[in-house]
Formats: sequence, structure tokens, C-alpha cells
Amino acid sequence: MKIAIVDYNMGNLRSVQNAMQKIGHPAVIEQKPSRIGKYDKLILPGVGAFGDAMEHLRSSGMDEAIKEFARSGKPLLGICLGMQLLFDKSYEFGEHEGLGLIEGEVVPFDTSRFPHRLKVPHMGWNELFVQKPSPLLAGLPEAFYLYFVHSYHVVCGEEQTIGKTLYGYEFVSAVQRENIFGFQPHPEKSHDMGLKILKNFVEL
Repeated sequence: MKIAIVDYNMGNLRSVQNAMQKIGHPAVIEQKPSRIGKYDKLILPGVGAFGDAMEHLRSSGMDEAIKEFARSGKPLLGICLGMQLLFDKSYEFGEHEGLGLIEGEVVPFDTSRFPHRLKVPHMGWNELFVQKPSPLLAGLPEAFYLYFVHSYHVVCGEEQTIGKTLYGYEFVSAVQRENIFGFQPHPEKSHDMGLKILKNFVEL
């Protein structure tokens, strides 16, 4: 099985690669859009600003390569910023068009909705509450802790929502649309529970 981690100058690629190595499934860090279709599974990681990320993807042609991969029916996993990029648009430092693979948008935490003062970015361990079955959540409890670092979150329909998290208010923290998956937290930084998610992805 050939697994690629998309390199577009926007991510902690090595930690994702190390996590894949740890579960016994080495992954290739791939920069060339022309090669994306040759892989069986694709991981889109990311740390940073949405607009910059989309600019990098478009300038290289990687955006179209990812869309084509998603249309092929092969499994695609977005992590953190990588999950946000799967959606239609983001309001991070302006309005930016995303990959449009899942219907929805990315918005900042609305601190006016917080019942008490909380720091943004949302950083550290927090619970993901499973909303519905998904192959990536197989063998995991109904609520478990993962590691988060983000100031924006997605807003989408319940049909795509497989996990939610509470920080000031409830927000969507995991999604699935057919063969496309996204996690706002970092499975690669979340010890056994995170590694189980990655293992489930590999075993799809």
C-alpha cells in the first residue's frame, strides 16, 4: 500500500510521517501533484493560515490533484488546517475559497458565546464526542481525548459530522463525507487514541 503525505510548505509533516512509521505503515512526503494519483491513500496535514495554504496548493496545481484523488474514491484524510481546507471557504484574515470537497465553512471561535473567559487558540487536550459511527472511529470509546491547536473551526451539516468537542460551546471536530475524512485535532500528537485513528485510516 502506498500512502502519501501532501507537502505544500504548511505542515508538521515529520510528526505525521513518524506516527505512520510507528504504526508500521511508512508514508511518503510528496510534493509533486502529478504523482498524487499513484497513491492508495492521501493525508493532507497543515499548520498555519488558510489563505496561505490555498495559495500554495493552487500555485503548484496540488489543489486539482487532491480534488481528483478525492473523486477517485480513494481515502483522503485532512488533519487540523488540512481538514479545514476540505471545506468551501474560510473567514480567516478575509474570505478564502477552499477545496470544496465538503459543504461548509471555517469560522473563528465566537468568544461572545463563551460562558466564561477562555484562551484562543484552543490548545491542549480535549474530548472528542462521537456523533455517529465511522470506520476511522472503530474500536474507540464514545468520548476520548485528543490534542488540539486551533483558533478557527468548521461549521457544517450534521450528516457530515462524526465528532464534536466542547470549548466554550460545542463545535465540529471530526467529519466524514464518503471517502473523505477530517480531524481538527492532531491524531499524530495524541498518543494511543490518535494512532488508532491513523491505523483505522490505513486499514480502510
